[in-house]
Amino acid sequence: MFNLKSQEDIQKMRTGGKIAAKVMQELIAKADAETTTLALDKLAEELIKKFGGEPSFKKVLGYHHTLCTTVNDQVVHGLPGNYTLKNGDLLGIDLGVYYQGFHTDTSTSFIIGSYDGQEKRRFLEAGQRALKKAIEKARVGNHVGDISYAIQKEVERAGYSVVRELVGHGVGRELHEDLRIPGRGRPGTGPKILEGMTLAIEVIYNKGSHQVMVLPDGWTIVTSDGEISGLFEHTVAVTSQGPVVLTSG
Repeated sequence: MFNLKSQEDIQKMRTGGKIAAKVMQELIAKADAETTTLALDKLAEELIKKFGGEPSFKKVLGYHHTLCTTVNDQVVHGLPGNYTLKNGDLLGIDLGVYYQGFHTDTSTSFIIGSYDGQEKRRFLEAGQRALKKAIEKARVGNHVGDISYAIQKEVERAGYSVVRELVGHGVGRELHEDLRIPGRGRPGTGPKILEGMTLAIEVIYNKGSHQVMVLPDGWTIVTSDGEISGLFEHTVAVTSQGPVVLTSG
């Protein structure tokens, strides 16, 4: 059974989502060459608490960080550490905020410092387009497959590949609620989208092969071929007026 949210619930999530958006913008501004991913993690925790929330990811059993940070060929669940960012690195930041009993979840990918090429920019633009089109499908009466197909169509049209093992999900009282939202699918298939659903819609994709593997740390997932990976995510509420992005500024 899907965990539908009341308008009051959604308003709490909107407040938490604004905290997440504000923290993300601060992190993007601070993420330059010579900054470590661990320094960003510590800053994120300080900011989330300053703004009245708690780090969602620290509520995950066995996980001890506020962020997941992924660099270049890392896909998701990267552990912040002593890696010093370099100009031209592609950095993904994934963060969650817990506020008044509800989680919101968001992620983005961007290039560190100076970078003269276009290849990584085109790659990131494809992921941004895919997320925007997927969110548009989060409407009452549509199906999860409509969201999934929107992601797949845009990513593959650009010549990239969707990671198959990783999916978006329901979010709210739990960080990961029952509904699964794959990045590949067929229109009109899967569960029907209902008013009151709150969805973490994720675009997780690779420049090369879709295949991935887990590093010995048990958390970090990387591309099997060493090519770059990207992720974009928003928490979205399904309302009678259409989709509402809760993790925007």
